[in-house]
Amino acid sequence: MIRIAIVGEIGCGKTHLSNLLGFPVFNADQEVKKIYNNDKKINLKLKKELPNFIKKFPTEKEQIFKAILKNKKNLKKITKIVHPAVRKKMLKFIKKNSKKKAIVLDIPLYFENKIYKKNDYVIYVYAKKSKIIERLKLRKGFNIQIYNNLKKIQLSNEYKKNRSKLIIKNNFNKKSLKKVIFMIKREIFLK
Repeated sequence: MIRIAIVGEIGCGKTHLSNLLGFPVFNADQEVKKIYNNDKKINLKLKKELPNFIKKFPTEKEQIFKAILKNKKNLKKITKIVHPAVRKKMLKFIKKNSKKKAIVLDIPLYFENKIYKKNDYVIYVYAKKSKIIERLKLRKGFNIQIYNNLKKIQLSNEYKKNRSKLIIKNNFNKKSLKKVIFMIKREIFLK
């Protein structure tokens, strides 16, 4: 099984590209959302750590955002609680799909959380900064301050590019993305 990891800036189109590849996808952001909506134990840990912000279950994104905006140290507290649960779900996903030809790991903090394996096929996706911000503004609850705080916990784009086997520019055009998908599959499977 080939592990394809998609990395890049927030809003560059990692998830869209991941879904187009046609392999099982582990989407860390979706798993975090599920944890906030369904995991009472995590909610209790968050309440204990951030009692002024986490008031009820399910954990609301707005509560998380307020905690991050109030104090950037809260982001570290949140990740310390949530990331181990996400990692468990990822390992379960990998085991479940171990017989597949390939899987896709759509994990924003792939390098930061030390998920990288030597044989992973890492694809770095980038887009124009103006296009990214334009697209992020369309997201419900987008906040530039939170975006900037999240960027601070990420490794540099240069680091990610240097560790990637393939670098893709996303211009958010369906036709060119189809060509990119074809190129990626040819590159990975014809080696």
